[in-house]
Amino acid sequence: MKISPFILCLTLLICCKKESEKSIERKDSLITRKDSVPTETLPENIDEIKKEFAVLNDKLLSQKLDSTSFSYNCEETEGEVHLYYENQKLKMVKHFFADSHFSSLTKYYVKNDHVFFIFKDDTLWQFDGGTPEKPITKDSITQQRIYLQHENPIQCLEKSYTIRSVGKNTDPGKVPNKEVKCDVKELMTIYQSILKNKDKKDIPCL
Repeated sequence: MKISPFILCLTLLICCKKESEKSIERKDSLITRKDSVPTETLPENIDEIKKEFAVLNDKLLSQKLDSTSFSYNCEETEGEVHLYYENQKLKMVKHFFADSHFSSLTKYYVKNDHVFFIFKDDTLWQFDGGTPEKPITKDSITQQRIYLQHENPIQCLEKSYTIRSVGKNTDPGKVPNKEVKCDVKELMTIYQSILKNKDKKDIPCL
């Protein structure tokens, strides 16, 4: 049975996204490894947010947190949500969804029921030459790092770059971030919808 180029490319996209996600987690965990701010205190500035993020990300990478998950299939979009807990307290929410040519990963980092940092990674892929048997694809990637104080953004950093399946690509780690204005209302609406469905296993739409 022949595998269509579309199915092959979509499978490669999902595999690359998971590998890229692990690489991003490892790199971001090196921001700082100092102790987090006091247990009952929310991080109030960017330095404190970075410290809290680093400690939490280390726990995620070392698989020290408990987790639950649910999935959904809404028309042509499939999604997965993973929730991570420490001592029954929510620490991070990871939301991934994809359709035929687009995928999005959003991570919400949480302390005392408040989101203090959001990482968002959007990928739009398309064919970029080649042959039907060996297609070349191009991923256009946009990443956002959003620092929040009492769930309001105090700094938003963004970077965009392109990765092709053939040829030399730019190292994403060397692409500079630029400060931009951002609005987290839509992201927080999705986050609240996730919390409402966190005890379910499968839902039709998020």
